[in-house]
Amino acid sequence: MTGVVRRFGRSLALDGVSFTVPRGSLSALVGENGAGKTTTLSVLAGFLNPDAGSVDVLGLGPYHVSTHRGRVGILPQDAELPGASTPRELLYAWARLQGLTAVAARRSADECLETVLLTDRSDHRVSTLSHGMRRRLTVASALVGDPELILLDEPTAGLDPAQARHLRSALAERRGRATVLISSHNLPELESLCDHVVILEKGRCLLHDAMDVVTGRDREVEVILAEPFPPGRSERVHLRLPPGDRRELPDATSALLRELLAEGARIVEVRRGGALEERYFGER
Repeated sequence: MTGVVRRFGRSLALDGVSFTVPRGSLSALVGENGAGKTTTLSVLAGFLNPDAGSVDVLGLGPYHVSTHRGRVGILPQDAELPGASTPRELLYAWARLQGLTAVAARRSADECLETVLLTDRSDHRVSTLSHGMRRRLTVASALVGDPELILLDEPTAGLDPAQARHLRSALAERRGRATVLISSHNLPELESLCDHVVILEKGRCLLHDAMDVVTGRDREVEVILAEPFPPGRSERVHLRLPPGDRRELPDATSALLRELLAEGARIVEVRRGGALEERYFGER
């Protein structure tokens, strides 16, 4: 999207937001409450029209059902489900709406139920499912039909650790064959899963770049030492390759470690870059 503006009355939700995400990437959409994350996803999905600016979804312009049907899946922030239906019925219906044949829709519905660990509940009424189960079903609704672009708003909210881990693995398997944009407040989870990050604040895009660049994993190393430290050293030794430095980080790191060992240092840990959480608060 480029220069996107979206107002709700006098409130300016998006103030000239511009960013791109690489095709086939798993990208994180980060920001505090009210930063514009949900509005951004809604504009991309065609739920909302921008007041200004332009949107290009999959290189086909702004979302339109005639061109994007079956190519985009979305998990909204607050998705409600009809309690009288079953998970299999709902996923089958959504797959048909995505343009799949009856046979393909049944197959996709069953695959998505397996992905979110709901196969054993596939024919139970939604009203009998727990909150976590319903949340998993809404995630499955964004995956049905194997869309090219998947927009997820807090996909692991309400899931237990095992379920969240399983879902992260399922999303990671889509890297390279689908573009996934995930809005979440769980920064460690996003850091472990995503390879690109977009940071919003007060309706503006502060940055969008590769996760390795934002966290410094491509140019920085921190070495933790144990006492006693060599003369002139402290507990933490930092290596930062400046812009334009032609050295590869592994080579520079090896040279630093050899130097520290020659000085008699006891190395406890070697870390690449910093945490996304640290960099996020550093950008604000």
